[in-house]
Amino acid sequence: MTSQGMVFNLQRYSLHDGPGIRTTVFLKGCPARCWWCHNPESQLPMPEISSFQKVCLSCGACFDACPERLDTATTCTLCGACTEACPTGARQIVGREMSADEVMASLLKDRFFYEDSGGGVTFSGGEPLCQPDFLKTLLSRCRDHEIHTAVDTAGLCPPETLAEIAPLVDLFLFDLKCAEGKRHLQGTGIDNGGIVSNLALLSRLHANIWLRIPVVPGFNASEEEMCALAKVSSETPGIRHVWLLPYHATWTGKQARFGTMATGATQPAPPTMEVLEVFAKIFRDIGVPTSIGGQ
Repeated sequence: MTSQGMVFNLQRYSLHDGPGIRTTVFLKGCPARCWWCHNPESQLPMPEISSFQKVCLSCGACFDACPERLDTATTCTLCGACTEACPTGARQIVGREMSADEVMASLLKDRFFYEDSGGGVTFSGGEPLCQPDFLKTLLSRCRDHEIHTAVDTAGLCPPETLAEIAPLVDLFLFDLKCAEGKRHLQGTGIDNGGIVSNLALLSRLHANIWLRIPVVPGFNASEEEMCALAKVSSETPGIRHVWLLPYHATWTGKQARFGTMATGATQPAPPTMEVLEVFAKIFRDIGVPTSIGGQ
């Protein structure tokens, strides 16, 4: 196990990443490239520059401060000179290496809130299983302190990695985006064969899984796809609850800041509550407890 990892955010008082009041630890690195990704800063495994063009003054302070006089981020060394020189904070470095001791010191500050609310710590990303050794270290430390743990994963890892960490996790939040392989590949850049097999493996190893399904117009927001996902849910032991997470358009602003937004990308309208209720009924009608919204 390693005591160092790459973290891009520690979100305190989170109410949507598991039960109770939680702290969510966001780890960098993800092999998927979902076009609606709400955390584009999570994709690369290393630190990167974020540029908030809306507050940029175009004053040139960042260029003047750069020791290499770079006007693009293509060969940026991430020295941080431009972020320090920016008068509005328009440029920021996202992601930093942290030790397990540093992370745990932050998590333990809120231990009272976890205990009082039935909460705990959630490890998310990106794909937290892209840093398996660091994740395992943190999970073990949380267990030593009797802190409830959740792992938010899309199963994007070797099966042996999933099997290793399963005994250290109290709750899995498993993201399943699409049942049909070709559509999944088109929307995320990766095939879902390994994801589905990892979900089946996890269901044999763990009895507390919440399935989280983003409902994305133009991708999986159809009764046909929801019926297929409901079938998977009903046939998978260990799944205790399904959460339908409505797509929202915050991805456009964030992806623009990191230069990951495709040229000409369109922004579909979020699904209506009426549509979400129809989808939820598909799951409920076959006996799968289902809710709408974050949790």
